[in-house]
Amino acid sequence: MYTDHTQLQIQTQALDSPRSRREHSRRMQGALTELALRNENALYAKTRGISEANRALGWRPGYLNQATGAIELSRFADGRPAPVHVLDGLPEAWVQCRDAAGHVIAAEPEIVSGFIRDGQFFTREQAARAVAH
Repeated sequence: MYTDHTQLQIQTQALDSPRSRREHSRRMQGALTELALRNENALYAKTRGISEANRALGWRPGYLNQATGAIELSRFADGRPAPVHVLDGLPEAWVQCRDAAGHVIAAEPEIVSGFIRDGQFFTREQAARAVAH
């Protein structure tokens, strides 16, 4: 469950490791985009911080709205749960920009990708560490 303590963990996560500092730095530069998601996947490629590596353990790709504490599973535009992080199924209020075809090209800056397990949100770094234990 999201709490103020969870928010503090997310905000201070950048201090946890060099990987987290790099990710935090990238995210502070702007909105979540498909390119940002690809960069995150590359950053966590050899860890359990990507969908392919932790799906079988019950982790589902999702998003956290840091401003409200709301969490959402990653979904395709038609509402079906997606097996990886995609932006098209985000709630409309979380969308910053769409292309001419209506696809989400940027989420609001307060949106963070990660994983949801048992109703709780974990950043990629938190998920990678939790699965390693």
